[in-house]
Amino acid sequence: MSYQKVNNMLGWLCAIIATVVFIITAERTTSWWDTGEFIASAYKLQIVHQPGAPLFLMVQNIFSNFALGNVAQIAFWMNIGSAVCSGFTVLFLFWTITALGKKISHSDEQPIHKNQVIKIMGAGLVGALAYSFSDTFWYSAVESEVYAMSSLCTAVVFWAILKWEARADKPQANRWLIVIAYIIGLSIGVHLLNLLVIPAIALIIYFKKTDRTTLWGISKAMIIGLGVLALILWGVIQYLIKYAAKFDLFFVNTLGLGFGSGILVFVALILSTLIYGIYYSIKRGKVMLNTALLATCFILLGYSSFTMVLLRADANPSLNNNDPKNVFSFLGYLSREQYESEPLIKGPYFDANPTGINERVDYRKDSHQYAAIKRLSSYQFDRETIFPRIYSQKPYHQYFYKGYLGIEEGRQANFADNLKFFFNYQIGHMYARYFLWNFVGRQNDQQGNGSLTEGNWLSGIRAIDNLHLGGQSKLSDEMIHNPTRNTYFFLPLLIGLAGACWHFKRNKKDAIVVGLLFVFTGLAIVIYLNQSPLQPRERDYAYAGSFYAFAIWIGLGVFAISELLKKYANERNTALFATSLCLFAAPLILINQNWDDHNRSEKSLARDVAKNYLETCAPNAILFTYGDHDTFPLWYLQEVEGVRRDVRIVVISYLTSDWYFRQVKNATYQATGLPITIPNEKVAKGIRESLPYHDLNLVGSTDIKSLLDFLLSDSNDHKLQMRDGQYENFLPTKQLRLAVNKSEVIKNRVVPQEWENEISNQLEWTFRNDYVTRADLGLMSVLANNNWQRPIYFSSMVPSENLMGLDKYMVDEGFAKRLMPIEAKLSEGESLINIDKLYKNIVEKYAWGNIHQATYIDTDSFRFAGMYAEEIFGKAARTLFAQGKTEQARQVAVKAFNELPQRLYSMADVTSYVDVIDTLYKTGENKLANQLVDRNIKFLTEHMDYYQQLATDKPEAGLEVQHIKIALDSVDRYERILANTKEKDRYAYVADLGRKYKMMYLGD
Repeated sequence: MSYQKVNNMLGWLCAIIATVVFIITAERTTSWWDTGEFIASAYKLQIVHQPGAPLFLMVQNIFSNFALGNVAQIAFWMNIGSAVCSGFTVLFLFWTITALGKKISHSDEQPIHKNQVIKIMGAGLVGALAYSFSDTFWYSAVESEVYAMSSLCTAVVFWAILKWEARADKPQANRWLIVIAYIIGLSIGVHLLNLLVIPAIALIIYFKKTDRTTLWGISKAMIIGLGVLALILWGVIQYLIKYAAKFDLFFVNTLGLGFGSGILVFVALILSTLIYGIYYSIKRGKVMLNTALLATCFILLGYSSFTMVLLRADANPSLNNNDPKNVFSFLGYLSREQYESEPLIKGPYFDANPTGINERVDYRKDSHQYAAIKRLSSYQFDRETIFPRIYSQKPYHQYFYKGYLGIEEGRQANFADNLKFFFNYQIGHMYARYFLWNFVGRQNDQQGNGSLTEGNWLSGIRAIDNLHLGGQSKLSDEMIHNPTRNTYFFLPLLIGLAGACWHFKRNKKDAIVVGLLFVFTGLAIVIYLNQSPLQPRERDYAYAGSFYAFAIWIGLGVFAISELLKKYANERNTALFATSLCLFAAPLILINQNWDDHNRSEKSLARDVAKNYLETCAPNAILFTYGDHDTFPLWYLQEVEGVRRDVRIVVISYLTSDWYFRQVKNATYQATGLPITIPNEKVAKGIRESLPYHDLNLVGSTDIKSLLDFLLSDSNDHKLQMRDGQYENFLPTKQLRLAVNKSEVIKNRVVPQEWENEISNQLEWTFRNDYVTRADLGLMSVLANNNWQRPIYFSSMVPSENLMGLDKYMVDEGFAKRLMPIEAKLSEGESLINIDKLYKNIVEKYAWGNIHQATYIDTDSFRFAGMYAEEIFGKAARTLFAQGKTEQARQVAVKAFNELPQRLYSMADVTSYVDVIDTLYKTGENKLANQLVDRNIKFLTEHMDYYQQLATDKPEAGLEVQHIKIALDSVDRYERILANTKEKDRYAYVADLGRKYKMMYLGD
């Protein structure tokens, strides 16, 4: 069999193995974070969050058709779409490794020997399969996210440049460069990470075309590569649209022509310039110019996938983020204007004081022309630095910076602190830790923010791990058997390092290229992202390209080990042994360790949580949500599976934008639009975005309708004159009221029948913030116009500061709270509970995502499981028992036992079970209660022993104070519960435990 056939066959074999594994372990429905939005938007070709991923959505839409109309299977088939893309990534990685290996070990002038084939193919197998089953890549391969397809683009481009290199001296070899340009253009419609391959491509071209390699030549090639990268990243993606917008601005506002006339002229100029340039290059025989212009054309052709965004936005789909239907809103969409940008070259220290503002001019499309808007661009500060790394002014970030960097009170941050944070946190914690997760091992999947107990790398070699983390001699059963405790004993890392050393020794040029790919998809991203601490999730997916490059070296490790052993055996045996050894030490150990925590086939919690949010709501409700987890899975259910389309979901954090404010007034499916009567022009872009509070000392409270008239007034008599001379609306009082029509409340069954006598004549509350946002105006208008006709709910995840001070009128019904005109006199942090509705939801409506039977629950899911235990089951059981509904309380507590996870995931879980356990004892379910107590106390004591060992092994790290506090509180609560039961032995044990821990940590 020829080399080419073997290469193709084994490449496809790796791809098939990987794809089958990914399909088996893929999630069967939607997952957390962006997948719900992506699946919903791909299914109906809608507009996702900035800066969009139109090509990804169109490809996933194709996969949705394999569900054959079964809407419950659409998410699974889109997850299969990611699995297939990941399988093809593995295929091209295999061919990349074998191409590099063959280039070094074999000369084209001679026939290739079987022993060389064994090493080359062994390298491909080891590297490709090792990457397949690495933590980060596998995680993205089984969900409908952009990163799997982005990895495929990277793999194809890097493979294609090696194809060009092998044929560079042949006629028409530059066709491969045109293919690369087209793939790069297409990749813009998926994710921008692929662009970071460009510097490595420039270096390969330089090495191939130059006869004599010099340091200056390498530097010049890298500068050109970076220039091309910048040209695409800013010139093509943003400035092309920006200048199109400028042209249209001139043609519309100055020449008085129609919208789009300037864009047509601009497009005509670009096309004619490119056509003439190609004609000129052909006529004059300028090959480089011709190739560059053709590459530009194909980049633009690939980039044209974004026309889908413009076309679909114009159709006004139900999910239409940023409404990018005109050139300026499209520009804002591409430039991610709704997100804060991080300073890269110059910026403030976190403890700097603002001294002024920088403004920029933006534009919005009005009826006949574009209106100029002055907007805040950035603040000016009294202390700034180059290469800012500790820049965030948010209070919780400032607190973290001070603690992490050891900045004592009274000392200002300096450049040394800036560099320390860069090297220790951004590189060490947010990149090196992820790199070692993939090739050394991982402690657990809890999000790490610097503690010794969460999300660190771990090898499995006790002596090293104890030196690194401490406490390894006192690991609990839960830690030892945790599916996310993955130990590779440094083996994949060592093989990769051996491969890298061998590569640099045998072919420095190629090794430098792979090294450049490794750096640009790793360290360069660290610099570019400039991440602040306490991210909402781990960000390892951003560095998958870097791990891809290292997987090439893992593959080449077969050559290194084979060469190391050649003095002990013949070439054939060393090749076979090295391949076998590396297969065991990399792919096999990775799949063995990673299978249980990457197998998502049992998961359905994200979908079920979304269902629970929707089922909490009464018919025709308005549901205000806040973040990704209480929004995107709900969008998926409504858009794809058609669940509870009568509920109008409103993302309160989006409501601050003018485009979303317009959209929520429109009907979607069976849900009518919000009863907001504010004209769009009153809250257009740049108008009433944030109105300040200025107390006019008004007597009593102000009716919400009168207040709205005042806030929306265009008269200067109702405005404040600002420092710049402009007049602006303002909030004159924080004491608000809304009259209540009792007959309408009763007619629309807003409150339970037994509460009808408690209905207030009016709602009175205190507005909490010092400014009024566009979202606040919208909510005020809903309150003023709804007249209790439609139920109004707020997700349990909506922060208190977004409730305008209406907390005391919120009634807990489970996953959401309903606004009712009943004022409860409750303790701080508590809310009134509609216990009958909550009980019915728990026993009849809610689904629990298979978390009781699942062998593994991811971090996002077990956070919800903890919320279930305390905020749903526990609260319901406690309230039912307090009201004398003993049997119902028992049913809820038993259901909690049968539905909640069989193992604990954090110390907070011990506390969250308190009310469930207490109710089980009080309702005669002692056996079940005892099981929970024994399990939870065992978890607690083993973890406390571990924390104590940590303090001994790592005294410089200090005590795990937060966990210890939770443990002490839990022991105290369990002692009080057991004191009122017949479980004397358990009570005595827990009481002794409490005394022991108090003596140990409190000294009494």
